[in-house]
Amino acid sequence: MIQNMIDKLKRRGFWIFARTCFTLYRWFPLFGMLRASIGIIRRGQTVLVIQRNDGRGLSLPGGIAGRKETEEQTLRREVLEETGLSVTGQELRMRYSSTADVPCTISVFEVEASGELKDSWEGSPRWMTAPELEPHLMKSQRPVLELLRKISAELPGTVRDEIVQDEASGETPGRVHDGSSAER
Repeated sequence: MIQNMIDKLKRRGFWIFARTCFTLYRWFPLFGMLRASIGIIRRGQTVLVIQRNDGRGLSLPGGIAGRKETEEQTLRREVLEETGLSVTGQELRMRYSSTADVPCTISVFEVEASGELKDSWEGSPRWMTAPELEPHLMKSQRPVLELLRKISAELPGTVRDEIVQDEASGETPGRVHDGSSAER
């Protein structure tokens, strides 16, 4: 009961904080173009998204880089914070600029991750297909939709697809392997 109230307060606090910060930075971009990293974590035909607690819709896991953080460090930190998953591999797939929320250069990675999904104060992770995600994705991440369509088209759609278990820990990775020799 008390934990539930604390979680609601955290979510509401995040909503207020995020909305205030984005609005102020849009009006006064003191540090110029910010940098961000986001990750595409696949499971079959679905990708992991965050239902954001700040009311801005759905987003891919990721966020704004710290002052001296590399884009890879930002990706690892944000994915862990927002999903509870640890990044075990990443490949840079695209980079673009957006002014939809704040002026930002966004690096997009295709990610392999493992661990147990968990909610964070920023939102709740869930698996969705690209068509399900499309009408609800945040404006600043809409340029990624074409890449998501391309990745989905590349995936084999066979019944042989299965989630590979991490033998050491028994955790489910966030990447589907189809058993072929052409896996990444």
